[in-house]
Amino acid sequence: MEKYERIRVVGRGAFGIVHLCLRKADQKLVIIKQIPVEQMTKEERQAAQNECQVLKLLNHPNVIEYYENFLEDKALMIAMEYAPGGTLAEFIQKRCNSLLEEETILHFFVQILLALHHVHTHLILHRDLKTQNILLDKHRMVVKIGDFGISKILSSKSKAYTVVGTPCYISPELCEGKPYNQKSDIWALGCVLYELASLKRAFEAANLPALVLKIMSGTFAPISDRYSPELRQLVLSLLSLEPAQRPPLSHIMAQPLCIRALLNLHTDLGSVRMRRAEKPLATGPPMAPGSTGGRTTSGRCRGVPRGPARPAIPPPLSSVYVWGGGLSVPLRLPMLNTEVVQVAAGRTQKAGVTRSGRLILWEAPPLGAGGDPLLPGAVEQQQPQFISRFLEGQSGVTIKHVACGDLFTACLTDRGIIMTFGSGSNGCLGHGSLNDISQPTIVEALLGYEMVQVACGASHVLALSTERELFAWGRGDGGEEPAPHQQVEEALSFTPLGSAPLDREPLLSVDLGTAHSAAVTASGDCYTFGSNQHGQLGTIARRVSRVPCQVQGLQGIKIAMVACGDAFTVAIGAESEVYSWGKGARGRLGRRDEDAGLPRPVQLDETHPYTVTSVSCCHGNTLLAIRRSRVQGPVWE
Repeated sequence: MEKYERIRVVGRGAFGIVHLCLRKADQKLVIIKQIPVEQMTKEERQAAQNECQVLKLLNHPNVIEYYENFLEDKALMIAMEYAPGGTLAEFIQKRCNSLLEEETILHFFVQILLALHHVHTHLILHRDLKTQNILLDKHRMVVKIGDFGISKILSSKSKAYTVVGTPCYISPELCEGKPYNQKSDIWALGCVLYELASLKRAFEAANLPALVLKIMSGTFAPISDRYSPELRQLVLSLLSLEPAQRPPLSHIMAQPLCIRALLNLHTDLGSVRMRRAEKPLATGPPMAPGSTGGRTTSGRCRGVPRGPARPAIPPPLSSVYVWGGGLSVPLRLPMLNTEVVQVAAGRTQKAGVTRSGRLILWEAPPLGAGGDPLLPGAVEQQQPQFISRFLEGQSGVTIKHVACGDLFTACLTDRGIIMTFGSGSNGCLGHGSLNDISQPTIVEALLGYEMVQVACGASHVLALSTERELFAWGRGDGGEEPAPHQQVEEALSFTPLGSAPLDREPLLSVDLGTAHSAAVTASGDCYTFGSNQHGQLGTIARRVSRVPCQVQGLQGIKIAMVACGDAFTVAIGAESEVYSWGKGARGRLGRRDEDAGLPRPVQLDETHPYTVTSVSCCHGNTLLAIRRSRVQGPVWE
């Protein structure tokens, strides 16, 4: 205690006294719990040791920070963070009958949600989550949960049996004496959310038997209808009598109600500017093949309209082409003036990002849905057109990059946050479990870093931070790795590729396929290396070339970007020309030739000037986004 100066006693708990102290080294206020151990029973001593053990495991901005513990005058002293704003219970009590705004409720709730998720990730049950154990900073904006005196560290999938906790917050399974797991803390989380929304406890009674009956029946007064239906439904789901019906924390985080609050919390997003209204697609008949969009081409007209002047329907601002399975026509877009700036293709899904930061998903239609008739120039029978939609619940989130793996998708926001959704079977979502997630959910383990890039393999993900820290998760040679972890040793062992000529100048674009890779240099030269079994290198190189060789037929043509599929390659010229080579089976190159070893142009059905903004290949699919140049001046039919 010579390192601390006692100021005053701020509380007395079941096992000891709580002191507010000044740490002499840095003049910082800290809390020291003084727990006498001499008069303790064996069980009480174990509980004190348990709190130290739990606090050592936890490190989260919404959990009270642990500093140290030591023995002093036959007492265990635990030094921890001081939260000067008091408890959440005191904050609620001071409100009297003035209900909180929903935005304030969610601001507090998502912080508790993150803290509890961190606790559960370490296989710890809090077992006494209540507003009295939730503390606030001096501005009453940051929430921190504390008091882990009766926490229990679980072995995987184990359940606790001891009946502990504050009676008003205990779950129905506790009342019945049944074993319970993390779902009991989720019940307590529901009680806390109810208290934030109604300023009173969900379950109160004059005596313990009456309280137990209320909890077992699950009856409580509904919260005010001034709050959104989504918030009221969330309260009901958290307070479900059946533990299995209470949503896991990762699903709660994925709800649109919580996503905006989470992003505002961690990015200081503030008020979100409304995006420009995007016009629905025109419902008129399609233009005939080869039409020029209705613009007069006759020289005798010279800009003078024939008959009544009538504006023509402008072409869509963007188009997204897909090759593979015989489909080689533009995909439908949700809105007419949607401008797609980046696309990603996975084995089973396709995604794109608009200039305004919205995420587009293309999905196969339900089984049995009919397709369009065979289009002129199609390689095979036309497949049913993909259905496009904007991602639901994206309000307040701006996506700047998307990457696709097998059955899962990863997004990078403009604030450097990574969100994932889809299949969790290989741990590719990075949420510490193998559960599937239908809505994009923040990868919480990376919230302390500003991420600048994310890439997906078939069953793993790589992410890079601004500090050049590399993180990986998913399924690798070592088995399943559900949570992101830093690849420190591997990252330090990376060395630049020394094969000439790739070491002579910067690289503009790189990509890899199943058995080959491609790179574009700053001067616009395209090089390939790896397997050439299907002509995917675009050269007459050996079957396997370990030395980068320039693609034949592209000499003198400046290339801007390149993408690799399983046995083919697609390159985009500086003037937005599209070239492809390699195995052209199933129409994936938009050409009929089955084994095209040399680059040849791909003809897009475009009558207006355009710029290729993004290209992505995965296995047998290619996704290509173009942006049309805006037509200047009046246009007449």
